[in-house]
Amino acid sequence: MDKALNILVIGSGGREHAIVKKCIESPLCNRVIAAPGNGGMQSSIDCFPVAADAIDAIVALAQIESINFVIVGPEIPLCLGLVDALNAVGIPAYGPTKAGAQLESSKSFCKDFFQRHCIPTAEYACFNTLEPALAYLDEHPAPIVVKASGLAAGKGVIIAQSTEEAKQAVRSMLIDHKFGSSGSKVVIEEYLEGEEVSIHAIVSGSSFLCLSPSQDHKRVGENDTGLNTGGMGAYAPTSVLSADLQKTIESTIIIPTIEGLAKDGICYNGTLYAGLMLTQNGPKILEYNVRFGDPETQVLLPLIEDDFIALLYASATHKSLPNSLSLSTDKCMTVVVASQGYPGNYAQDECIVLPKTLPEETSIIHAGTKLNTDGELLSNGGRVLNITARANSIPQAAEKIYSVCERIDYASKYYRRDIAHRESQRLTE
Repeated sequence: MDKALNILVIGSGGREHAIVKKCIESPLCNRVIAAPGNGGMQSSIDCFPVAADAIDAIVALAQIESINFVIVGPEIPLCLGLVDALNAVGIPAYGPTKAGAQLESSKSFCKDFFQRHCIPTAEYACFNTLEPALAYLDEHPAPIVVKASGLAAGKGVIIAQSTEEAKQAVRSMLIDHKFGSSGSKVVIEEYLEGEEVSIHAIVSGSSFLCLSPSQDHKRVGENDTGLNTGGMGAYAPTSVLSADLQKTIESTIIIPTIEGLAKDGICYNGTLYAGLMLTQNGPKILEYNVRFGDPETQVLLPLIEDDFIALLYASATHKSLPNSLSLSTDKCMTVVVASQGYPGNYAQDECIVLPKTLPEETSIIHAGTKLNTDGELLSNGGRVLNITARANSIPQAAEKIYSVCERIDYASKYYRRDIAHRESQRLTE
């Protein structure tokens, strides 16, 4: 590449702050800015108050600031066609086009794609009217999964333990419009048992690179209880996925997906984030996201020893990726510090005091923060901070993280104290 990159990162969460940190580290980076960014980013880069879904405004910002590479963090701008709009004015952007983003924006599209390309997944049916959906539930006993087909911020999935609960979930989506237009079509699918694991792949056309397998913790309470959240913590790699099993996932799920997209006329460049269930009948895919996970990104990026930004730029400019990826043998873990009450109602604008010193290989990644006019750090969301550490083992990383969590001072501070409990249990078995 003959020129340094002026990079614009789209988004305001922990995922985007982790990406910004990687940008700053890259020798390819001349300047990095964010839109809209957060309080943690503001301490090191310029942030612009442009919403992530304001497509025209983002394109204009990129042109005004002489940006020659955009990294799109969240799913909504991808699903709205931000990459298409940037490419139309000659600016490379990391992420799929609107056509490719349908894998996440429409669960019914995604499930039909799996069926069409013989990719192992749960049995399912799609409905946009009530009575056929209820009849299907009478024939398929609980437990069963009901999903809003469209984007619902991770809240449109109900694992129903009874037929009546499933029927109520369907009514809430199709009749009560609980998720608006996102729930105008529902997907009802087989409940799969097993352990869930995530595989993230950077894709550039027919070439791809898989990152470390990871596991996150969706439930707000310890021992995986309470409401679903955007994620309360994560770790990588997970020992539940052997090298042989990962190869099986690549050959039966990742490669057929990439080949299927090409057959469907979609040139895919960006992230494929596969949510997988390791069942007794082999790995099956639950769903795809078309961007990096949050908080999985926070544990995946510290383990990448190659120039991460060079890989993303290669994908965005439709260049083949290297044959292999250099990954650390260390473990990485993150714990989300949230506001009490999340994912329900919670206080905002609370003053946050951070520790002045951190253990080695430990960082504080900002997720929901802002700075006031006096430069004080305030809470600005349900998930506020991600405390991330790299170490030789998960227990060592956990020790570092929780020592920091204890020293963070703000009124509504809440965090799970059992992140990576499954991995710790496996280590002692």
